[in-house]
Amino acid sequence: MSLITPILTTNTYTSMIIPTNSCCFFPIKRNYFFISLQILLYIIAINGVELAPQMADTTLFEGEGGGYYAWTSPALAEWRLGAGKLVLQPRGFAMPHYSDSAKIGYVIQGTCTVGVVSPNSPNENILIIKKGDAMLVPMGTLSWWFNGGDHLDAIIVFLGETSQSYNPGQIEYFALTGAIGFLQGFSSEFITKIYNISEQDSIKLAKSQTNGFILKLDDQIRIPDDDSNSNKEKYVFSLDNLISSNVNAEITADDFPLLEKIGLSASLMRLEPNSALGPSYSTDASNRIFYVIKGSGTIQIVGLNGTQILDAKLQQDQLFVVPKFFAIAQLAGDEGLEFFSVITSSRPVIGQLFGNLSAWNALSSSVLQASLNVDSHFVEFFKSNNGGDNHNF
Repeated sequence: MSLITPILTTNTYTSMIIPTNSCCFFPIKRNYFFISLQILLYIIAINGVELAPQMADTTLFEGEGGGYYAWTSPALAEWRLGAGKLVLQPRGFAMPHYSDSAKIGYVIQGTCTVGVVSPNSPNENILIIKKGDAMLVPMGTLSWWFNGGDHLDAIIVFLGETSQSYNPGQIEYFALTGAIGFLQGFSSEFITKIYNISEQDSIKLAKSQTNGFILKLDDQIRIPDDDSNSNKEKYVFSLDNLISSNVNAEITADDFPLLEKIGLSASLMRLEPNSALGPSYSTDASNRIFYVIKGSGTIQIVGLNGTQILDAKLQQDQLFVVPKFFAIAQLAGDEGLEFFSVITSSRPVIGQLFGNLSAWNALSSSVLQASLNVDSHFVEFFKSNNGGDNHNF
C-alpha cells in the first residue's frame, strides 16, 4: 500500500510515491524540495482535523434556572482545549462543583455572584463579577454561581486546557450535591459513619436535592452577596477596562500570579469595522482558543509549508482553535469584531508578522531583497507600509 501525494519542486510539479511502511522514499534530484514522511503525514493529519468555527453543539444541562452548553470537536481534543457556556436566568443557581480542567471565565452579559473555596481551605471567597470581567478557575477548586439580578441572564464563557481531563477536549464537572453529586454515590452506611449522623439523616443529606446542576431559587433563600472581604484581586480582572482604546488587552502571570499555577493567559481583542489584525503566531508551543463575543469577519490560518488550513467567515458566539506555531490573520466586517482568547501559556510570546514589532521590520533590507526576490525599492516600500498595528480598508 502506498501514499500518493504531490510535491512542489523549483522547476516542476509532479507526484511521488511513498510506501507507508517506509521512512522516506522518493527520487533524489537536484532542486527538489525534500519533505520528510513525518511532516507530510502531519500535514495530512492537520488537514483532516476540522478547524472551522462552530457554535456550541452540546447541551450538558438545561432547566428552569438556566443551562450549560459545551463545544465538542476533534480540534479541541487534538490540542487538549475545552470550552463551555454557562447561562443563568435571574435567580439561577449553579450548585457547588469543581472540574478536572483549569479555565478562565469571561462575562459576556449580566452580573454574577460567585463563591470560591480553595482545596482544604476553611474560607469561602464571595466574588461579584460583571460584564467584561474575566475570572480564573483552577482545576479542583470548588465554586458556585448565582444570578441575583431581576431581568437579565448572566452569560459566562469558559475557555480552558483539558490535558488532565478524563475526556480531552471537554471540561468535566464534579458536583457535590444533587442528582449528579458525589453524595449520591456513597451508601447510607458510609455517610452515617463519616458525618456522624443517623441513617435517616444520611438519606436526607444525600437524596433531598433532586435537581441536576442548575436550579432556580425562590426568594426565601438569600445567597451571600457581600464581597467586601473577598480576595477578588486574586481571581478576577477586568479586560474590558484594560482594553480602553487599544486593539488588544492581555493578562499574564506577570499581572496575576495565579495564572502561573493554572498555566493559562487571556486576552481581549477589538477590531474596528473593516480593519485587519495579524498575522501572528505563538512562539512557545502554546495553543490558542478564540470565542467571538460580537461582530463578524473572516479569518485565515496558515500552517506547515505555507498550507492554508482555514479560510472562514466568523459570526457571534462561534469558537475556533489556532494550533501552536500556526499563523492567524483576521479581517473585521462592517460591524467590527470582538474576541475573547485563552492561551495555554502563563507568559505567552506571540510573534508578530505585521506592524512595528514584526520580523519584516527587523530583517535587513538585503536579506528581504534576496528572500522575496524583489528589488531594493520594493523592499523599502514594503517596510514603510508595514508600520501600524492594524489597517482600515
